[in-house]
Amino acid sequence: MKAVLALLPLFLLAGCTPRIEVAAPKEPITINMNVKIEHEITIRADKNVDTLLKTRSDLHN
Repeated sequence: MKAVLALLPLFLLAGCTPRIEVAAPKEPITINMNVKIEHEITIRADKNVDTLLKTRSDLHN
């Protein structure tokens, strides 16, 4: 009888083992990204180049 009482806590602890389950979702994962990208490009020219572009119409379109 003492042997059964000594093994009882062992049986109770064996039933409390953690279980980890990994399962794939049933629906696909969707990522909705509404992104608006704006950019601005600034070009600075040397005064000599600016003057040259103003005086020579054949250099620009």
